[in-house]
Amino acid sequence: MRGGQATPGEPPGGAPDPATGTLIVAAAPIGRPEDASRRFTAELAAAPVIAAEDTIRLRRLARRLGVELAGRVVSNWDAVEAKRSGLLLGELRAGRSVLLVTDAGMPGVSDPGYRLIAAAAAAGIRVTVLPGPSAVTAALAVSGLPTDRFCFEGFPPRGRGERARRFAELAAERRTMVFFESRRRAGVTLAELSAAFGPQRRAVVCRELTKIHEEVRRGTLEELAGWAAGGLLGEITLVIEGAPASRREADANGVGAAVAEVTRRVAGGLSRRDAIAAVAADAGLPRKLVYDAVVSPRVSS
Repeated sequence: MRGGQATPGEPPGGAPDPATGTLIVAAAPIGRPEDASRRFTAELAAAPVIAAEDTIRLRRLARRLGVELAGRVVSNWDAVEAKRSGLLLGELRAGRSVLLVTDAGMPGVSDPGYRLIAAAAAAGIRVTVLPGPSAVTAALAVSGLPTDRFCFEGFPPRGRGERARRFAELAAERRTMVFFESRRRAGVTLAELSAAFGPQRRAVVCRELTKIHEEVRRGTLEELAGWAAGGLLGEITLVIEGAPASRREADANGVGAAVAEVTRRVAGGLSRRDAIAAVAADAGLPRKLVYDAVVSPRVSS
């Protein structure tokens, strides 16, 4: 606290109480156990309390790492996280540190953990992070798509209407987007993204990252939707190119196809105005961009 104001990361009441335990937010391997750091292994062995998304999976991981768990293991999956937060805060207030882990990756990132982390921070309890594997950054790194700016969208909504609204909102997003998706819905999601963003938008499907059957598939949304239509196996992370920033980029990513589609729909009886509006929405392109391309096409020299 400086000059009566809390410094960044410091609770309103000042520095964390040294008499309490520490909440350690620990990233678990997303595939191969050997990706676990030496610090993760040491903390797993020493933690007096471990809050785990799945206690069976945690014990299996510990065995594969050659770790004997000495501390109390508490289940902390989605449905019980709110209840467990009070119990775990009690452990922390009693001076016992808590290691927070999920089945894979970083707690709180589309996994349980956020409620406990927020509650501990609000209570003035020290929260620290044990960094490590993350499907988000791993997928970005191998995607080959721009990584200077990106956003993480987690799992898309399950309801069809809500999904359509979310994808429509994101159609003009300029940053690279990362989604998690169930293997059962991946094909449908790619098809819906193709309709919302445009079939020529580049994307990457990362399946089973770091595992034996790891697969990274690159292509357009249309191509990937067709490839995934028969179903996928494993853990799925989708990386989607952001919307084009200029006419030149847009031309390279589907305006020509949009003009052809407008022509086809007009030939089928739709008015030019309605065809432009519909195609722009389907392709995730600005309506004016499609209009200009249709009405004032560039002439080759």
